This record gives sequence, C-alpha cells and structure tokens, in this order.
Amino acid sequence: MHRARLRPEVLCEEMPAPQRIAPYSSALSADVTVDDIDLGSGRLILLHDPAGNDAWDGTFRCVAYARAEIDSDLSTDQLIAEVGWSWLTDALEAHGAAYTAISGTVTTVSTASFGSMADEDGTAQLEVRASWTPLGADETVPGQGPDLAPHVEAWGELMCTAVGLPPVPEGVTAMPSRRGQRGAAH
Repeated sequence: MHRARLRPEVLCEEMPAPQRIAPYSSALSADVTVDDIDLGSGRLILLHDPAGNDAWDGTFRCVAYARAEIDSDLSTDQLIAEVGWSWLTDALEAHGAAYTAISGTVTTVSTASFGSMADEDGTAQLEVRASWTPLGADETVPGQGPDLAPHVEAWGELMCTAVGLPPVPEGVTAMPSRRGQRGAAH
C-alpha cells in the first residue's frame, strides 16, 4: 500500500484499522485538497484473513469509501449513480488493479436550508462505498499477497474524479505540491 503514487492533491495518512472484521487489517484516510480547500475525502481498508472468506472469494479484501461535494443539479440526475460507479471500475482498470467479487453502492445526498438558515445555499454530495478482492499473487505462498499499489492508486483517482479534477494525461507525472503527502502512503 505504501508504494502507491498518489496525485499531490491527495493528502493521505494511515489511520486505525478495524480489528474485528479480519485477523489482519490496515487502513488509509485521505483528503483531496486544492488551494487549501478540502474537496473530498475517503478511506481505504485492507482486510486479510489467511483462512479465506467465501464472501470475498479470496483471503484479501479492499473496502473503499469516497465522498465529494457535487453540483446540486447532479444529485437528481438519474445516471449519476452509474457514472459514480464507473469512476471506480474505470480507475481500477486504468491502474491495472486486477480484482474479483466487486460490490458496493453509490449514494447522493442533497440538503436544502429552511427557517433561519434559508439564506444558505443547498449542497449535494456523492458517496461511493465499495469492496473488492484484489488479485495478482500466489496466495498459497506465505507472506505473498497481491500488489496493492494499483488498488490504492485507483482509490486516489476515484476521489480526484469525484471532486472534478481533470485526469493526469498518460505519461505525465503530477508535480508534488508544496505541502506534499502526509503519512507514509504517497
């Protein structure tokens, strides 16, 4: 997970991982920040159960969450959920993150203000919650797991796409920001 290269707008750090879901776990949290404004956030949790899990179809599981503010008009678009889901699957594909047993939800939430708050503009958010089993390693070899860098990079791209950042063209490397990355995942 620590070998992943994220865009400079993604400020990532380790966070405490859930302890009861699987014998081993690791977790990252991130904010997408442009000009010191947080535009979105997310979490990525890696679960590992050497005994395997039938629901996972493997011994590892990635659990991802991404949230972003969106234009209020988009929250009522009937295709926004499908588009939000495609951001995840396209990012996984673009980063070569092999996976199986993917599942999840895309939720839009809109708010309107009333009474003494009536002067405040309405807001809308899109949330993608997903999990998948990363593939790509011989899990019969102790200590050998899948290469997780492409999965972390895909999660970073999902967050950047959700907040509306343009994609970085292939072959171009984003320059580090002055603030750089937080924590060990960069």
